[in-house]
Amino acid sequence: MQLKDVSVLITGGGSGLGAATARAMAAKGAKIAVLDQSKENAEKVAAEVKGVALVGDVTSEDDVKAAIAKGEAANGTARILVNCAGIGGSARIVGKQGVYPLDKFTRVVMVNLVGTFNVLRLFTEALLKEPPVGEERGVIINTASVAAYEGQIGQVAYSASKGGVVGMTIPVARDLAQHLIRVNTIAPGLFLTPLLMGLNEEARKSLGAQVPHPARLGDASEYGSLAVHIVENPMINGETIRLDGAIRMAPR
Repeated sequence: MQLKDVSVLITGGGSGLGAATARAMAAKGAKIAVLDQSKENAEKVAAEVKGVALVGDVTSEDDVKAAIAKGEAANGTARILVNCAGIGGSARIVGKQGVYPLDKFTRVVMVNLVGTFNVLRLFTEALLKEPPVGEERGVIINTASVAAYEGQIGQVAYSASKGGVVGMTIPVARDLAQHLIRVNTIAPGLFLTPLLMGLNEEARKSLGAQVPHPARLGDASEYGSLAVHIVENPMINGETIRLDGAIRMAPR
């Protein structure tokens, strides 16, 4: 599917991987809707890509329905969805502060896994009223992490949530194949996103040196470039693509 004049919805689009994807797809002529919990961030990126800013929580059915409707009113029905909204968090199961709080675990899974599914199901519902364009109706790209495969100590909630995103890629792709909608997942490695921005330069270089090649942190634009290619290449379907410079994470 070509991106020119196509409506795109990007969750977590106000920063990091989502913002980079908004820029990359806008450069191809797409009409961008940026959904983010931060109104300021959504508006900043939307202004940059001449798109529309949407504010909401991906775990809320009402918020997502309202965002999809607002995006559709501005840009037409979205045919491309890129799910980048997500949160981190690290804790041992039993540590110095006591046992891992259940509500903390639940929150990470709710945002990263349930939120991803919530948006993709409502996006699909809205898209099905539109006819196919050639051999496709639309494309969904979800975001996992290499932590889905090699979660480090303290990443139990994050890894479980991202493992769930990987796990649902094939069944969702198979389910939506009848509707001519492709579904893929990108699993980034160590990328310079807001989750790592708080580290000092020395710590960033140390992390980047763990990557076999190129020995650096990934740039968000590299995620955006892959997202564009997935949209444009009709044979990529039901796949989780590691974007990680060949890193395999150590236990800690």
